[in-house]
Amino acid sequence: MSKMTAGTDMKIRLILNGKKAALETVRQAITAVRGLHELEVRVTYEAGDVARLVTEAIAESCSRIVAGGGDGTVNEVVDALMQHPKADRPEVAIFPLGTANDFASACGISDDLIEALSIAVTGKPYWIDVIKANERHVINVASGGFGAQVTTNTPVALKNFLGGGAYTLTGVIQAINFKPYEGEFIVEGESSSSQLLVGAVCNGRQAGGGQILAPKAYINDGLMDLVALHDFPIEALSQVISEFSAPKFSNEYIVYTQNKSATWRSSPAMPINLDGEPITANEVNFDVIAEAIKMILPPSCPMLKPESKPL
Repeated sequence: MSKMTAGTDMKIRLILNGKKAALETVRQAITAVRGLHELEVRVTYEAGDVARLVTEAIAESCSRIVAGGGDGTVNEVVDALMQHPKADRPEVAIFPLGTANDFASACGISDDLIEALSIAVTGKPYWIDVIKANERHVINVASGGFGAQVTTNTPVALKNFLGGGAYTLTGVIQAINFKPYEGEFIVEGESSSSQLLVGAVCNGRQAGGGQILAPKAYINDGLMDLVALHDFPIEALSQVISEFSAPKFSNEYIVYTQNKSATWRSSPAMPINLDGEPITANEVNFDVIAEAIKMILPPSCPMLKPESKPL
């Protein structure tokens, strides 16, 4: 059978998380797609490999990079691309292989590996936004406080065994002893101090294994969605649950707003999670970079504004 390229002179390269490379289902999907399309594969082995392989792909004129891994791998690929001029950035697609795959799941990317990889190779690109967090980048969600602590402290073995449910289980255990962070949120020059349990700066809608944080978010609207859960007494739990289902700016405990930039300051430093990758910082400046990446997405992707058209 002769191979067909996904487009004229299109050079597609899969950057595959090395921890997933030996999985039989992954190898079967790659073999199936390679039977019809040209697809090169590069496998990561150690820290820094993704950035190096992205630079190599750009130097070798790849038209499209497929990120093979979980949310962290997708973040690494996007962060590496953002270090290059916009005109040099190849298109990006996702081959979802993580524990939760929050971003891919919210975008409607299939969890069937052959189907997902086929779309990654043949699908059409859309411009999407990226959030800059100091010198790093976020494609899905930056979460701080309790949410970041849960993700950071969830053992790998537990994540593998329970999938996304590991975050919920670990969260319940940690919530017993969790204390809020004292900090300052600055939006449009307006500062507000708070005792924060959870803070999230969202490009996407969900994190932590399927937990919806920003139900109104779109990845191509030029805005980030800011969600903050403030400290609350146990007797207000039912109100918090109610506010969580309908977050808005006027809420008492769960506040929701949209903007193009924001700053968080705290002392001591609050743990922050960038698409699954933990950092600790006293101050983080968040800014939306509109139309930063060309991403391959299903035409019915719910994370795109309804009027969105492919490039």
